[in-house]
Amino acid sequence: MTFFTSIGVVTQVLQHALVAIVLLFTSVTDITHNETNMTPPKTAPTPTTWQIDPAHTQVEFTVKHMMFAKVRGSFNEFSGQIEQGANGDLSAGAFSATIQAGTIDTGNGDRDEHLRSADFFDVANFPTITFNSSRIERLADGQLKAYGELTIRDVTTEISLDVTETGTGVDPWGNLRVGIQAEGTISRKEYGLTWNQALEAGGVLVGDEVTLLIEAQAIAQND
Repeated sequence: MTFFTSIGVVTQVLQHALVAIVLLFTSVTDITHNETNMTPPKTAPTPTTWQIDPAHTQVEFTVKHMMFAKVRGSFNEFSGQIEQGANGDLSAGAFSATIQAGTIDTGNGDRDEHLRSADFFDVANFPTITFNSSRIERLADGQLKAYGELTIRDVTTEISLDVTETGTGVDPWGNLRVGIQAEGTISRKEYGLTWNQALEAGGVLVGDEVTLLIEAQAIAQND
């Protein structure tokens, strides 16, 4: 091989190497450009507010009658909402509810009218019952303890409710729903509901302790 032939071979090798370098640089540039302009995939927003669905919610109570039996009742009109925390956990959020006291229903018209009177709820002067949570603790998966202020007849005291998250799901109309159950006890005397009658055999007609039970569904409100 002559000197000039060797020079020619080297030149061809360098040309091929230069082309390869250009192609590699172009590929890297295109990849970087595409990655820079790539739009991240959109994700569904996490709902932070849930509105209570009255059609699928029950607000109920029980109280002792004549010391040995129970009277059960409910309220038929109410509203409320659940606020989740930023992490999506109810324990970092809040509960609130407003009940129309005049809608009390124990299945007996005369008794319900008495309960609406000044002897009990005095709905003419105090038409609503309200609850606003102040803090919520997570006890276990699906189990919470909610503390808050319950106001009846313009008297406010702190109560606690045992709350169970019963599940979530999407209804046939595309609404995301959450289910909760809340239970607690209060003393009616603390709210000025002190009416009673003594029984001949001892004891009183109406018990003091009232058990509250709420079975609720709430619908996600996405902005």
